[in-house]
Amino acid sequence: MEHDNLIACHECDTLFRKPRLVGRTVARCPRCGATLYRGISRRLDAVSAMTLGALITFLIAQGFPIVELETNGITSQTTLFGALIALWDEDMQIVAVMVFCSTILFPLTELVALLYVLIPLRAGYVPHAFNRVLRAIQFVRPWGMIEVFMLGILITIVKMVSLARVIPEAALFAFGVLTLMLAVVVTFDPRILWDLADELGARDQRPLPRTSADSAAAALNSVAGPPAPPEVLGAEPSALPPVVPPAPRRG
Repeated sequence: MEHDNLIACHECDTLFRKPRLVGRTVARCPRCGATLYRGISRRLDAVSAMTLGALITFLIAQGFPIVELETNGITSQTTLFGALIALWDEDMQIVAVMVFCSTILFPLTELVALLYVLIPLRAGYVPHAFNRVLRAIQFVRPWGMIEVFMLGILITIVKMVSLARVIPEAALFAFGVLTLMLAVVVTFDPRILWDLADELGARDQRPLPRTSADSAAAALNSVAGPPAPPEVLGAEPSALPPVVPPAPRRG
């Protein structure tokens, strides 16, 4: 049995054979009930388009002013990056760094990384450093807080209406649309891309020519006899069969 056909529960570490799921079916651990993985989604085109649209909307939100304030004939407006500079100049460096990471760095990293893996997978091949990129997506996803930033903007606008005239700018609408688009993007589980990459890797595998070392090993194994029967790992009976580890070869 191939070791690539195994999956471990992330809650109780129980090993199982990994059957192929079709459609929207879900594989669950019979011991703790945790979700192991879901069926591979074939709608990569929709996810790729939504991710690309979110990236374009993100750039619009960063490049245009958020709101314009007018009071006593004085008008002022700023972008998100300008607000970060103002926080830094007011000796609030920690707040500026936190806002930068949660509203610019981490969301941008997730969108670019998703496009980096989605576009090659749609083309039929696995990109370089595929595993590291997916792990990076899973790391930065909980720290992207565009929706929290949007909520803070709305609260600030409500409080500033009584003090000045508030005029919404293009970036405010872009952040609103971006919040909705990111809500759709984050529903896509990047872990299923590992299954798709496994399928592409299995499809691309070709039998290698037999070498003299392989022939010698096969002859040695035939002299030593068949391998010992494997031992079954202790696991509760379920829809997913337990793992049967390969027996060591003699000789």
